[in-house]
Amino acid sequence: MTQSDSVSPYPEPANGRGENANPPLQQAQGKGLPAFDEDKPLLSASGVSKFYGSRIGCEDVSIDIWPGEVLAVVGESGSGKTTLLNCISTRLMPTTGTVTYRMRDGHIRDLYRMGEAERRFLMRTDWGFVHQNPADGLRMTVSAGANVGERLMATGARHYGDIRATAGDWLGRVEIAEDRIDDQPRAFSGGMRQRLQIARNLVTGPRLVFMDEPTGGLDVSVQARLLDLLRGLVTDLGLAVVVVTHDLAVARLLSHRMVVMKDGRVIETGLTDRVLDDPRAPYTQLLVSSILQA
Repeated sequence: MTQSDSVSPYPEPANGRGENANPPLQQAQGKGLPAFDEDKPLLSASGVSKFYGSRIGCEDVSIDIWPGEVLAVVGESGSGKTTLLNCISTRLMPTTGTVTYRMRDGHIRDLYRMGEAERRFLMRTDWGFVHQNPADGLRMTVSAGANVGERLMATGARHYGDIRATAGDWLGRVEIAEDRIDDQPRAFSGGMRQRLQIARNLVTGPRLVFMDEPTGGLDVSVQARLLDLLRGLVTDLGLAVVVVTHDLAVARLLSHRMVVMKDGRVIETGLTDRVLDDPRAPYTQLLVSSILQA
């Protein structure tokens, strides 16, 4: 595997600030949390704000993402959750605030002080980003196998047979028949495209995956199948995940902790079961009650 001289080494893949800013394992025994054996967050955002003129995208948001943790960011449309996701994933420069990431060698790096090439390398290897619209995360005019293999090549893989075999294995893991490896994504259904996008992101063994409404626009039955697949992969691979969703059922199924946003600000945060079963902020209570009444 080739490495950029300016980027930390990438060995075998490693297997987010709780209510008291400690690793949330101690707070959630019985939730099925992975064993956090590291005492430092993987990613930390401090005082992140994004303004569009006089309009607030997000304001003064501070969160930690811990290794192996799934953090859900929830809220209604326009709450600022996607803006926050884009800021912490370096897709959108924040107006103020800092975002740091713990590299595989243990060094803490300020993401917005890294060079553009370093950030791109990080996004192709140690991170994944699952878009709501799979077409935004796939190359629609190349084969399914090439979509997966392209990420492997970013880590230095060059042997065609090995790349194709790995791509075929990952198609199987996301429940796409291996005989579809040479088909283009435009020939796939919406659910298959989303599963292909997931395979493309996970093939390099990332430690952190960002997901923007991963079940949005899918039929209910397709959503259920995709959520079941995601939950299994996240657990098996020990991934840290930040998932943006307006669907509280998705948050409950996938996440260990939740952040509730309104008008660009964090309204409430805590363990998912606590927030949904005993919401404290009036806005969170309204969100939960609206789902119960639906």
